[in-house]
Order: sequence, then structure tokens, then C-alpha cells
Amino acid sequence: MAEIIDHSIAHASAGAPGRRTVAAAAPLLALGEVAVPAWQALAQRALEPNGYYLPGWELAVDASAQGRTGTSALCAWNDDPSPHLVGLMPVTSLWRACKLPLPVLASGHPYGTLCTPLLDAGSAEPAAARLLDEARRTGARAVLLRDMSVRGPVMQAFAAVLGSAGLRPRIVHSYERACLDATGDGETMLHDALGTKKLKELRRQRHRLAEHGEVRFEVARAPGDVAAALETFLRLEASGWKGRRGTALIQHDGDATFIRRAVPALAQDHACEIISLLAGDMAVAAGIVLRHRGRAFFFKLGVDERFAKYSPGVQLTLDLTRHLCSDPSISSADSTAGPDHPMINPIWRGRLAIGDVLIPLYARDPAVEIIHAALIARRQGLGLARRAVHAIRDWRRHRTTTQRPAH
Repeated sequence: MAEIIDHSIAHASAGAPGRRTVAAAAPLLALGEVAVPAWQALAQRALEPNGYYLPGWELAVDASAQGRTGTSALCAWNDDPSPHLVGLMPVTSLWRACKLPLPVLASGHPYGTLCTPLLDAGSAEPAAARLLDEARRTGARAVLLRDMSVRGPVMQAFAAVLGSAGLRPRIVHSYERACLDATGDGETMLHDALGTKKLKELRRQRHRLAEHGEVRFEVARAPGDVAAALETFLRLEASGWKGRRGTALIQHDGDATFIRRAVPALAQDHACEIISLLAGDMAVAAGIVLRHRGRAFFFKLGVDERFAKYSPGVQLTLDLTRHLCSDPSISSADSTAGPDHPMINPIWRGRLAIGDVLIPLYARDPAVEIIHAALIARRQGLGLARRAVHAIRDWRRHRTTTQRPAH
């Protein structure tokens, strides 16, 4: 992890009071070295749910997932009355996370788009303070919380700790994504979200789908059932546009190994299930759902595109909504989807604010201004690159259309 230190910045401020130099930096703990029982116990007491930072999931990611291995850990321990873990933040260098050679620790990305650290609900602010102290010991000048729940209680704990030191967090980027309040009646929520006309059309599509066999919604929970249903999901995901783009989980050995390890491991703790929509004996859609402390996380969806005219992904999401709303152990669900997602945004009408938050570790530190500016510039550059790619794709589609011979 020596790459977290940018030598030019570190040397320029080596004499500043309270700041660590490169020589004083302490090594980080490898994620795989964290005691799993202590981690699991912390997850059960977590202030804010994050299914993607459960040990069964994150350790599987760290072991083999493409581009996500070799993660380290910031740990906060409380010795009173006996030693126990009160804070955990998987981290990597900003170089690995963003290709920026700056002295920053960034949240380790657990494949799902949520990196909210685990803090003990009974000692959240002391745990946050200890995590930041551990970051300082590594020689870092800031921490980048990626894909953070920016209005949740964990962020509030960090903000309180920073405020007491005369510091403040900086939001580099934020957006809102779909979430579900699962405390109400599912049918009522769907009617309020979609309206009578849209639901009638979806029922018509479902009746047409039933011409291929009885339509059933199934939930696999036991580890053996989950492992079998996972293979169906992987096949469906690879059969669609993700397969054509080369981003389906099964198309990379490391990703396939990760998901085949993680899903049954979480299922053993009742923290993962696979939902499927079948027409007769044929699966037309499947999804992976994680669970942690009253919240569900809709990880991924795969559909058989041969049945696209029946909206199998939407049909599965409607059944999932009813399923979650009827489960008293679930109070909310995070879509973990991108902003303005065309499928789930109209169905799940709640919104969860997610963002990248820069946490300075020292007051009046000029390095933080450099870091913040670099992160903003990088984001603007990525935005321009994405727009250029979309423009090229649009131009190619237009060119192909206009050059087709007339019949």
C-alpha cells in the first residue's frame, strides 16, 4: 500500500505538526486478516445496513473478483469491557481506485454499488474517530468514501467527528437512486407507483407469458437451492446484452468464482436469496437479493430476451416488491441501480442519496485542496469521455441506418 503516499506532497509538509511522514506510516491490515467472528458480530450491530460489506460477500470479492482483490482494512476496536470490533472500512489506494497518485485511502469496492462502512450502533462516533485515526497512521491525508449513503446515520457520525475537529466532509459527486419502503402493502404501493392503466397492461403481458406455461415466482433460500438457482441466473445474465458486451459474471473466471462462493456463504446466514420468474419449467428472469439488518439489496437481474415483449424483468420486480412488502423482517430495499434507471425507477418511488465523499484528516491541509481538485477534474474528464462514446455510437447507428439500401 506504499502507493497511497505521493512523495512530493508528503515531503513538502513533513514538518507540519501532527502530520505523518512516509517513514512514520503504519502498514494496513489485509482484509483477509480480519477475524471473521468479530466482523460478523459487528455486522449484526451495524448502525446502517450494507449487505455488500458482510464478510461472506466481501471476502469472496477480495479473493478473486476482477480488479477488486488485494483490499486492505481499517479497523476500530473497543477494549471496554472486552476487545471487540466497532468499525470496519475496506480500503484501497486512490491510485488503484481512480488512477490518481495521491495520499488518499478510498473505499474498497465490493462489486455492489454501496460502500457505507460498518459502525457499531452503540458507539458510532468513537468508532468513526478511531477509523480516521487509523487512516492517519498509514500516512494518508484524506479518505474517499465512495458510493456512500450521504444522508444516513453513518455519514452523520463521520460529520460529527469531523465537526468537533474543525473539519468538514466534501461531497465530490452525488445522485439519487431508487429504493423501496417495504413497510406498506405491496399491491397498494404498486398501484400508487404505476397506476391502473400500466398495471392492466402488465397483467395482459403476464397472461400472454402464461401461454408458454404456468407463470410462477420462486424464491431460493437454502444454500443448496441457492447454488442451483445461481447457475440459472448466470446463464440468463450471459444470454443478454451483458453477455454481448462481455460483462456478465460468468464470462470472467475470477468473477464467477467470487459469486459462486459468496451467494451460498450468505445463504447459510439467511442473508441472500435468488428470485426467479418461470413460465412452465423455463426461467425467464432471475435476480440476486442480499439481506442485512432489515434492508434488502437488489444486486443483479438477468432475463431471457426472447421473452422481452412480456417484460420479464419488470414482472419479476413486481413480484419481488410484493415479496418484500409481505416480509415483516424487511423494512426497506435498495435497488443499488444507477440514477434514472428506466426499469426500476418508476416502480420503486423512494430515493436514496448516494455519493463520493472526501474526508480530510488534518485541518488547513493544502494537500486536500489538490486532492479535491484532482477528483473533480477526473470526474469531469470521465463525463466528457462517456458523452464522446455515446456520440460515436449514435453516429454509427445513424450512419448504418442511412446507408441501408432501399427495397
